[in-house]
Amino acid sequence: MTAMIRGVAHQLGALVALFVVTLGGAEPTHAARLDETPRMAVISAFPPEWQELTAAIEGRVDHEENGVAFVTGRLEGRDVVLFLSGVSVVNAAMTTQLALDRFNVTAIVFSGIAGGVDPTLTIGDIIVPKRWGPYLHMVLARDTDAGYVVPPFYGKPFKNFGMIHPQPVSVRRKGQAEFHDVFWFEVDPQLMAVAEAAASAVTLSRCAEAGACLDEAPEVILGGNGVSGSAFVDNAEFRDYVFTTFEASILDMESAAVAQVAYANAVPFIAIRSLSDLAGGGEGENELPVFFGLAAGNAAAMVKAFLAASETIGR
Repeated sequence: MTAMIRGVAHQLGALVALFVVTLGGAEPTHAARLDETPRMAVISAFPPEWQELTAAIEGRVDHEENGVAFVTGRLEGRDVVLFLSGVSVVNAAMTTQLALDRFNVTAIVFSGIAGGVDPTLTIGDIIVPKRWGPYLHMVLARDTDAGYVVPPFYGKPFKNFGMIHPQPVSVRRKGQAEFHDVFWFEVDPQLMAVAEAAASAVTLSRCAEAGACLDEAPEVILGGNGVSGSAFVDNAEFRDYVFTTFEASILDMESAAVAQVAYANAVPFIAIRSLSDLAGGGEGENELPVFFGLAAGNAAAMVKAFLAASETIGR
């Protein structure tokens, strides 16, 4: 984003602040933390995985803030705070920041289901990307006789998909007050090392509760790229575009947003995702209704293995 756009945004912010002061609004106070124990935040995207993890927690204490349920206790020997992100990048960002404000979070572990983009991957596989990008932060370009044209104050960092032109996001973070553009948010290398140790210890299921079984046993794949955006993808052509443009293994609707919040707060982050469907790349209807439970269970199993292997992280 150009300096011109940033300047306009800053001016609008100043006007809003002046309006609040004019109304006599008091400066807001920060709410106290609900718990001071250093904890890993374990975020689940969907209830089945959350229920499996909370059922195994020891010394459970329940909290509620702004309608969000938080559970603290110990899981696989680690002090944790568990909560559901909610679906979409906005829900994920909001609940993650709320957790960071109310708890003493030392690291973030996000897990859940995802759509497979890399054609070599299969349903049930666990994917732990090394970085995440918000691929649907975009310009919807003008359709002209010369083709789709973006405004002159935007660039073309990635190949477009029709009128869709992906863009980096303009962010700030602790220690960097000036806006700067970022597309890829890197996973913490120490947490990735823990994931490598967990990968050799976890046992993954290949059969769903309904009796449908995978042809091959699921595997844990470490590294590569993941992308996130507020769209459920079930389109083969768009899936191919995402794979070739971003060299992405998987896509989901939350992880990149959580990665951005972690980046802004300088908190270590990693995401563990299990494939529930092929984002439109499979034959017939979307596979999620059949393999949702299998994927969620495998994600929960990997999270437990990760926590068990993380004794030296976040103490």
